[in-house]
Amino acid sequence: MKSANLGYPRIGGNREWKKALEAYWSGQLEEADLHGKLKEIRLNNLRIQQESGLDVIPVGDFTYYDHILDTATMFGLVPERFIYQGGEVDLTTYYAMARGNRDAAASTMTKWFNTNYHYIVPELGSAQPQLTVNRPLAAYREAKAELGIEGRPVLVGLYTFLKLSKGATDAELSGWIDRLLPLYAQVLQELEREGVQWVQIDEPILSTTLADEELERVQRIYETLREAAPGVKLLLQTYFQSVDHYQAVVALPVAGVGLDFVHDGGRNLQAIAEHGFPADKVLGAGVIDGRGIWRADLESKLAQLETLGRFVAADRILVQPSCSLLHVPVSAAGEQKLAPELQAALAFAGEKLAELTLLVKAAEGGASSVASELAAAKRSREALAASPVRARKDVHERIARLAEQPSARVASVEQRRSIQAERWQLPILPTTTIGSFPQTTEVRSARQKWRKGEWSEEQYEAFIKDQIRTWIGIQTELGLDVFVHGEFERNDMVEFFGEKLAGFAFTSGGWVQSYGSRCVKPPVIYGDVAFEGPMTVAETVYAQSLTKTPVKGMLTGPITILNWSFVRDDKPREEVANQIALALREEVEALEAAGIGMIQVDEPALREGLPLKRSEWDAYLEWAVKAFRLATCTVKDETQIHTHMCYSEFNDIIESISALDADVISIETSRSHGELVSSFEAYTYDKGIGLGVFDIHSPRIPPVEEITGMIDRALRVLDPAQFWINPDCGLKTRRQEETILALRNMVSATEQARERYAVTAR
Repeated sequence: MKSANLGYPRIGGNREWKKALEAYWSGQLEEADLHGKLKEIRLNNLRIQQESGLDVIPVGDFTYYDHILDTATMFGLVPERFIYQGGEVDLTTYYAMARGNRDAAASTMTKWFNTNYHYIVPELGSAQPQLTVNRPLAAYREAKAELGIEGRPVLVGLYTFLKLSKGATDAELSGWIDRLLPLYAQVLQELEREGVQWVQIDEPILSTTLADEELERVQRIYETLREAAPGVKLLLQTYFQSVDHYQAVVALPVAGVGLDFVHDGGRNLQAIAEHGFPADKVLGAGVIDGRGIWRADLESKLAQLETLGRFVAADRILVQPSCSLLHVPVSAAGEQKLAPELQAALAFAGEKLAELTLLVKAAEGGASSVASELAAAKRSREALAASPVRARKDVHERIARLAEQPSARVASVEQRRSIQAERWQLPILPTTTIGSFPQTTEVRSARQKWRKGEWSEEQYEAFIKDQIRTWIGIQTELGLDVFVHGEFERNDMVEFFGEKLAGFAFTSGGWVQSYGSRCVKPPVIYGDVAFEGPMTVAETVYAQSLTKTPVKGMLTGPITILNWSFVRDDKPREEVANQIALALREEVEALEAAGIGMIQVDEPALREGLPLKRSEWDAYLEWAVKAFRLATCTVKDETQIHTHMCYSEFNDIIESISALDADVISIETSRSHGELVSSFEAYTYDKGIGLGVFDIHSPRIPPVEEITGMIDRALRVLDPAQFWINPDCGLKTRRQEETILALRNMVSATEQARERYAVTAR
């Protein structure tokens, strides 16, 4: 057996990657210096993998922003609104596609399958594809020349790329395959001439539900590629789930197939046991969890490899992660402040590389050859399992009595609507924001001083109050109809709550990439979750004391906290979600008791948790909706529950969104506004709704006319009485001047819309 990796975190041990990108965007770093800094990070990533003893190291998985954007620009697929004359796409255009510029909106961004990573959606449009630069070849040459690594180039599969793009209907996919297939063949031919032996082609789309005609397209793609470059061996890599059409996939004309044996529900292993595995192919055995942070049960992994060995010769097995290690932090070596039993149970990217090589040693030399390492791994898992944080009697009893808990609001949405309208007296087309305001350098510096003990609790509290007071004033001057306090005390929308709930822990350097340069440090849910005291009441009540305009209380919902955390692996995710929901219910009730009558419980990650198999969607959505309602259903009829969701692919779960029974929902849609609006032409939504009217991920200021167009488009299918006007998402990443200008334009567009539709305040 050999050990192999599928991809490595891009961000560097101290987020050097993020810092370099943001310095370049702000004009503090020249382009040549950016190239130099990113090359240094890229080579260091390879060096770490080389020194770990891996047999197979991927190259070409590094990026300047996003690997799907890289693929689009490699083939010259640049939207018409960006000035592009052909040839290699320059950095200005590349980043404009990702972030927008003064003249053009950014491309849509959405989740990468069911992970918390988000990619830039390619726009096929009318562009004529061309090979602008062979990125895998450049990566291969660099690794070989600089480090002597005979790397395995990584390429996003053609069918996955097209299925994740927009601009072509299903009927048009065959035509796009015809356009792009020769370019994929050219990439492989150039790699073949360079002497490359193996190429990893990522096709995670094969782990979703595909029709028979789609498999025929995939068959045609790989037959063509094999004929075009017969000297290159292709490892067809799937991940994130089992493959439904196992026999068809392993029969494709490739030299190897990679399968996920962690998140497949046992189905991939079952398929191999029932149907065997081709004797002429290599099996990429994804036995180490590429998405979780826990040390593996190495004894069970060895047993899994032993079972696979009954069907596949040992020299045809690659021991690898279930997916790219992009989704986990770089290294747990620097985590020194965690509980000992937790610290010992962690495995980030660096530790997972060690697990891979250890498994190969054990499989080749017998478990006795690495007995001490196996024993240490076992002890670490047992110690965590025995920890008191996993044995809270109060939490376990409450979950056992879950059926007795209220799970729906008593009054109907129609009844609540009239009660709330009487209480709030809002104008039609009310304006608001999603929650956060700019986290300036001053805000971040103050938080750091407080955390380090340089500021007292009183100093920090006074600072936060000053920020709240300033932004209540700004919102008043802008003329917004519903305010927020700005969330200046919050470092992250999940971490903030995790720090105040029992059962969570926080790493020092457990950063992962979410999108672009945006890195997050997910909380670690390692114990039973419980409410320990009010978390948001003081700041919200203070903000409300400064104004007669309603101020929303702001919480992160149970499913988002779950999906944006690293979750314990000894309990079903549904049970953990219910623990979080019951804890949040106490915070919702505390806000209401303190006089806060609008409470927003954000669920931006609801859709991210969808299983890849459509057959499994209903079960997930049922318990996810139940968890949200558990958290929110005990409030009075006059209390208005809001929620917020990110990204635009909601057409197919709109009924579940309605089932949340929130009084008002806001959805991030500015990058693909019309696509979601069209769903309301087919589905009658009976609650308040705000479709984001400007993109907060871009620094550009949306003109009034652009926002007006979005409002008009929405009001073709939505009743003005139910429509709210808001930005796409929170504004924490934007500068103050950008935020004020954008919101001023939003309010101006709203005032014009009220006049145009002859709608006045009630």
